[in-house]
Amino acid sequence: MTDWVVLVESANDISQAETPHKVLKVSDYITKPALFSGRRPYILNLCRSYGYQSEGYYASLLAEARGHRVSPSVQTMVELSAKGLYKHALPDLGERLSEARAKGAKEIESLFVAFSKPETAGYEKLAREVSDWFRVPALEVEFDATAPHGIGRVRMVPPQKLKGARRDFFLESMASYTSGRISEPKTKAPAKWALAVLVDPQEKTAPSKPASIKRLADVAAKMGVEVETIEPSDLTSLAEFDALFIRATTQIDNYTYKFARRAEQEGMPVIDDTHSMIRCTNKVYLKEILEKAGLPIPRTEILDEKSDLAAVFEKLGTPVVLKTPDGSFGTNMVKAKTFEELRDGAKKMFKDTALIIAQEFVPTKYDWRIGVLNGEPLYACQYRMARGHWQIVKHGPDGKTTEGGFATFAVEDVPPAVVDAAVRGARLIGDGLYGVDLKETDKGVVIIEINDNPSIDHDVEGALLKDELWRRIISWFSTRLEQRMGRVS
Repeated sequence: MTDWVVLVESANDISQAETPHKVLKVSDYITKPALFSGRRPYILNLCRSYGYQSEGYYASLLAEARGHRVSPSVQTMVELSAKGLYKHALPDLGERLSEARAKGAKEIESLFVAFSKPETAGYEKLAREVSDWFRVPALEVEFDATAPHGIGRVRMVPPQKLKGARRDFFLESMASYTSGRISEPKTKAPAKWALAVLVDPQEKTAPSKPASIKRLADVAAKMGVEVETIEPSDLTSLAEFDALFIRATTQIDNYTYKFARRAEQEGMPVIDDTHSMIRCTNKVYLKEILEKAGLPIPRTEILDEKSDLAAVFEKLGTPVVLKTPDGSFGTNMVKAKTFEELRDGAKKMFKDTALIIAQEFVPTKYDWRIGVLNGEPLYACQYRMARGHWQIVKHGPDGKTTEGGFATFAVEDVPPAVVDAAVRGARLIGDGLYGVDLKETDKGVVIIEINDNPSIDHDVEGALLKDELWRRIISWFSTRLEQRMGRVS
């Protein structure tokens, strides 16, 4: 993992006696890059000014160029320089403020936040939210009832401005923040990189089981990569790592997108990246891009509330499958055999989305899933339909699910048309990890959807490849990290 270096302009700002971490004058960091040859430190930039072209600005700029983790980043400096540049964060901040006030938090004019901790009790969620948006050692959020969302200003606070109890609070928060993961025992093999694996312990249908994550970590350790699981509340700790592997179900409007966005801001390789999330989680987009590329899909219509539902059966036959654009794991889908089922299903879906998908029903005994990594086939599985059901997962009214069986195949044993369509489809999205669902029919292969967050378990998708499955995924991250550090010949 990384070690910590604290940059200051004056020894009076933070002294070496106040922290176990190396305290260095910013001028030395800027002019003596050889001090960190072969190291990947985490830089806490505590300069007195973060203004454009100041020493503080150049320290963070050079840190990013050297591949060092740094807080604050230049992007954050720029965003916080004007309210118009961070107004996108105000709705979330305002919501956390309202929640705190509703729960009886003390009425204050401003909130001081150090390393995601609030100086005033009752504002913990707001402190985490503002630190999620802006990774800065010290922040002040000024409140203004007349301003949009109740937030007057968000600004960075330099260390020389901290006095008395506030300074003590800052130093305590810094000690807590920097004493976490880097002090934990290292793996037996010296770790070149640290990979964060995002999981949600509360998720019932996670894309990878805990046992599979453990197998990933064991394989990674032998390859010089340290793996640590993080959870939805750990966004502020993400910058301690070198890369991110999301193993929680992705959605645009939940924490997974924030993690991917933050990883990209840090320059980290990430699976799944935000572009892949946006593209794969919306079936309207997939229909357009697959059709444009000439790839085979079932006959499909995009419907809005003004569409003529009576004409749907005429165009697509019967039954018809209705889908919301962002459904996953077979949820938010209706198989409509009658006009009444079609009408009622569409009406329910239009409550949450302006567009829905109507697709011809393609009955098969199983679906193919081809895993594609970096534009190449990785694994191949057949998922059979759940007993007595038309999907591979049957969702019961009580919340329970029933799945069909599976069979894992060597990629070379899969019909070439299936693999070719899957690879061509995945390459339209990006160079990450995708699971392409396809059906074989009498008329040929059709692509059903492309998943940015496919299920991967060592006893299913990895049943044949075994540890090689994880080695290839870890190699994807390592190659990009090597490229980033300029070590690839």
